[in-house]
Amino acid sequence: MSTDVSIEAFRLPAGTRPVACVDIGGTKVAVSVADAKGVHGRVAEPTARTGDEGALAAQILRLITQSCSASGVPMADIEAVGVASCGPFVMQQGLIELAAPNICGGLAGPARGLPNSWNSARLEAPLRQHFARVRVENDGIAALEAERRWGALQQDGQPLDHCAYLTWSTGIGMGLCVDGRVLRGKNGNAGHAGHSFVSDSLDALCGCGNVGDVEGLVGGNAIGRRFSTLGYPDAASLFIAAKAGDTGAGALIDELCRVMGRTLYNLIATLDLQRISIGGSVFWHHRDWLLPKLRAEVAGKLPALTDGCAIVPAGLGERVGDFGALALVA
Repeated sequence: MSTDVSIEAFRLPAGTRPVACVDIGGTKVAVSVADAKGVHGRVAEPTARTGDEGALAAQILRLITQSCSASGVPMADIEAVGVASCGPFVMQQGLIELAAPNICGGLAGPARGLPNSWNSARLEAPLRQHFARVRVENDGIAALEAERRWGALQQDGQPLDHCAYLTWSTGIGMGLCVDGRVLRGKNGNAGHAGHSFVSDSLDALCGCGNVGDVEGLVGGNAIGRRFSTLGYPDAASLFIAAKAGDTGAGALIDELCRVMGRTLYNLIATLDLQRISIGGSVFWHHRDWLLPKLRAEVAGKLPALTDGCAIVPAGLGERVGDFGALALVA
């Protein structure tokens, strides 16, 4: 499958009960219903960040209701719910809650500017009160499963055994697969290398409370926080300026790619990968500009490890998050 195939065309086998697909990001929440007729009824809105710690779960339940209504599917017919979510996760009585830096304002405190003091947001428990089968995975893991099943992390129709998916979006997330096994970790948080340190820069407060980690340096909302005083209030303005010949903006993008390139190299060197696919809004909207720079950052560094590892755009394009949620329950 490639980016010219719409998720709406995907159909569950005839006779299969419908499922709900939930994609939670730091910026928006999107919900669709999948059944034998296809994937439809997509609704989306900005991620809930105000109210109490149950506000996000309440939003998801409301959006599932709206999606079912738009699809003509009774909510009682939903057989399962797949949730692909930004993380990290914490466990409360064996059920997943979110401790996501771009959603929970209590992690880094008031300096981060989020309109709540949550240390975690309830997620799995409220959904299980309404649905018999709920599967929640980190969105990097969900996207990895989708890319291995339908996207760029397969070869000759078979999923690759040593691969990773990386999203460069509001935050930085990853899904990892080694020896044919998707890595999850004790709380489902494997792949959070976006909160690792690859630079000595200390000018970037991440929502997790770290100062100078990968996400704090190059995440989509970090770009505006770091460079607004230079005239670049967001990622889009930075890239527009660079493409128009602004050498200062170009130098900043080169530095972003140096940080991300080191992150990619560390993944390859640690896991001995054969392919990494990259998605996410920051990368996807500027992939023709960024991909050669990222490849150049990795090329030639310890060839015994890096030779033979391809860095490619996500095969599922901008809809990789929707496909990720679907892959959890399809």
